[in-house]
Amino acid sequence: MPTITEQTKLTNASLSIARVTATPMVVEASFEGQPVEFSLCLVAVETRDGRIGHGLTAITEEEVVATAINAVAAPALLGENAMAHERIWEKLYWLLAPRGQTGYALHVIAAIDLALWDLKGKVLGQPVWRLLGAARDRTPVYATFGFDSIERDRLGEAAKEAVSRGFTRLKMTVGNKALSRRDEPRPIGAVIAEDALRIRAVRQAVGDEVELFLDANCGLDPLHAQRLARSVEECGITFFEEPITQNDAPQMAALRRAVRIPLACGQNEGLLYRFRDLLLAGAVDVLQPNVAITGGLTQCLRVAALAQAFNTPIANGGAWTFHNMHLHAGVAHGGLVEYHLPVVAIYEALFRGVPRAEGGWLALPEAPGFGFEPDPDAVRDFAARPLSGGRGKH
Repeated sequence: MPTITEQTKLTNASLSIARVTATPMVVEASFEGQPVEFSLCLVAVETRDGRIGHGLTAITEEEVVATAINAVAAPALLGENAMAHERIWEKLYWLLAPRGQTGYALHVIAAIDLALWDLKGKVLGQPVWRLLGAARDRTPVYATFGFDSIERDRLGEAAKEAVSRGFTRLKMTVGNKALSRRDEPRPIGAVIAEDALRIRAVRQAVGDEVELFLDANCGLDPLHAQRLARSVEECGITFFEEPITQNDAPQMAALRRAVRIPLACGQNEGLLYRFRDLLLAGAVDVLQPNVAITGGLTQCLRVAALAQAFNTPIANGGAWTFHNMHLHAGVAHGGLVEYHLPVVAIYEALFRGVPRAEGGWLALPEAPGFGFEPDPDAVRDFAARPLSGGRGKH
């Protein structure tokens, strides 16, 4: 019979990484009867004994991330113990971002890190949220529904429909990519004037009992973000997400002093120092790490601890609901999870076993790992389609 030391060696050998593969794809689904599509990169990490964990990343060019994983990261991870997520995170950092680069490098790390946590949960027979601390077994959600593709005269009805499904917290987009589309004959002032009308229409439709959130997706400059925020302060906005381009910390801090609406950002930040700088500048009321973007769960745990040290709440922004819910259920400092309705449809098209929100809450799964698995037929189908070159960013 093997000794404990021998058993440990056998276990370590069986859990060594044998294969890492990244698959770029465009996933198509339906939202409100209309086709939607999002590009993402799905990652599989397989151990020597055949166990597989899955992760993903999105809101970036999926082909670039997949190439970086398959050509650079994967060869460097062969033979590593798949349970050693801290060691692997550090190794990937020095391989991909040794001088503090963010962007694609942190998307690569995020996708691999999620796959490792999924694998760890499966090895230990536990859901990820329980491995993280099991602070709660369900998380509150807010539903992202109000996109610029919905005409103003339909927006109120769309809001009422979301409320009828049990959502009492609603988020809508504003700014309509105003800064990135300045070459069009469409002044930013006209964009935010229309936004103000749309926000008031939603508030009137749902009444004062429903919480309302705004998201500019980093699409405004400080002047117009301030002008929009001041024009709708009476609408009782819970927070204004990514109001300013580049999440400029000094400008965010100035905006926060100038308006009464709380500010949130962080979903697209890559490294811990950016969150530190936002907090030190007094730039945010809510930090928004995203496990599919911000270096995975390993780094988002650090962000959550940093936010807690500053007594600043965290919330999920940037969607990818069913991975982020594990962070917010796992740690005591967890908060709201974004139930981005089109992205939920994307999950349901790609994965088996994703939960459904009920009454504004998500119950966490008991299945090991993240609790859901890619549908092999769906993966094969979506991976075979032409890639997006940037479609489906939100």
